[in-house]
Amino acid sequence: MTDLPHVTVATVVFDKDRFLLVREQDGEHTVYNQPAGHVEPGETILAAALRETLEETGWEVELTGYLGTYQYHAPGNDTHYVRHCFIALPLSQVSDSPPDQDIESAVWLTRQQVMGLQDELRSPMVLRAIDDYLHAEHFPLSLFRP
Repeated sequence: MTDLPHVTVATVVFDKDRFLLVREQDGEHTVYNQPAGHVEPGETILAAALRETLEETGWEVELTGYLGTYQYHAPGNDTHYVRHCFIALPLSQVSDSPPDQDIESAVWLTRQQVMGLQDELRSPMVLRAIDDYLHAEHFPLSLFRP
């Protein structure tokens, strides 16, 4: 294991009263998460957010804002994550089944439904990002310089 944090992206995709989440395997358990993943070498953070969302959900989205940076130390694998969380609007579904083999399905859930799944969330960052989307300040994408 490296002591360096893992730089990841996540996207809060909201349509009407529902959020786009993914069902994925985490070891022996099925968990729910925002579309999220690691930034690849040579990839911008914005491009990573778009790519991960498409790969994990089959949805093309438009990034509209930045929600913030989150940090999480996962006790299960002793990894420190630094997560850049974006806001996006769904544009079009280009695939019924997510291209990412680790994803079981993409699902649209209300906040109340997500609350009912708290024990099945991949991390506390999932619900925190939803609540921050609903109640916290949103930031412009211009924070990210090319």
